[in-house]
Amino acid sequence: MTTYILRRLLLMVPTILGITSACFLLCQLLPGGPVERKIAQIRHASALHGGLAREIPQEEIKILKAAYGFDKPLYVRYFSWLGNVCRFDFGISNVYQEPALKVIARKFPLSLFFGLTSFILSYLISIPLGVQKALSHGSFSDAVSTGFVFAGFVIPSYALGIVLIIVFAGGSYLNWFPVGNIISENYESLTATGKALDFLRHMVLPLICYLVGEFALLTMLMKNSVLDELGKDYMRTALAKGLSFKRAVWRQAFWNALIPIATGIGSIFALLFTSALLIERVFDLDGMGMLTYNSMLNCDYTVVMGIITLSSIFVMLGRLFSDIIYVVIDPRIRFD
Repeated sequence: MTTYILRRLLLMVPTILGITSACFLLCQLLPGGPVERKIAQIRHASALHGGLAREIPQEEIKILKAAYGFDKPLYVRYFSWLGNVCRFDFGISNVYQEPALKVIARKFPLSLFFGLTSFILSYLISIPLGVQKALSHGSFSDAVSTGFVFAGFVIPSYALGIVLIIVFAGGSYLNWFPVGNIISENYESLTATGKALDFLRHMVLPLICYLVGEFALLTMLMKNSVLDELGKDYMRTALAKGLSFKRAVWRQAFWNALIPIATGIGSIFALLFTSALLIERVFDLDGMGMLTYNSMLNCDYTVVMGIITLSSIFVMLGRLFSDIIYVVIDPRIRFD
């Protein structure tokens, strides 16, 4: 297993190089970069003062390109950027005028909270619910719960968010939960308990939207996985030896049924950069989704490259973590 892990880690290097080089090329070739942005600012400023947007001399344009490193060949710029990244320097944001890594670090705690919380809750609820649905397969309760699960699966998260705001956040009916930002204006004047309750009241509705889709998928996956295990020989043997059906399910089938579920456990690493633009837009939240969207819209390439690089690394680490979880759940699995 150690050899396999080392081999996977080594394979990540050319993968990261391929992803970053392709994205870097696109970012550099697309119009609207920092040089064009600076030229537009100069023209706009001259138009405000003199009435006409002045033409920028070629010498001044060359100076601007040199200042941003665009006077060098593309491959030189890429390897220069890559060398800085190895020192955890992703460059300066053209929009925020501060290190790109600092901008990302300021935005991602909110997305991290939603990602980790929804991940933990979805597994804590979906696994026992899926087992229970398998045990009561074909019953009335199974049919009713399946209807709710499929409704959660097919309804878009942002659409559900709009409905929740209309019903529970002062839209047309109840006014139980606030919308916008993550704390109230009087947050600092509240007690410790009041601050915690205020934060939770802001988080409830968007958290439901984050949770519902993943919860529905995991529940049905767990149910079907358990049903597959129930028909296998070892279950019939356990029942023939006198083990009760429920005990046989929880002691024998449960652990084998977890193997397909383990595929998604590695996504916990990718949750560090979870982006849910539409949910953040609906609830007026400022997380990684809005940062990614605004950075692309404003051609803030240093931030875009930082998000792509970090998210790619964590996604690959998550895939490796899933393989390790496979072995923990089922020691018979071996990776050569």
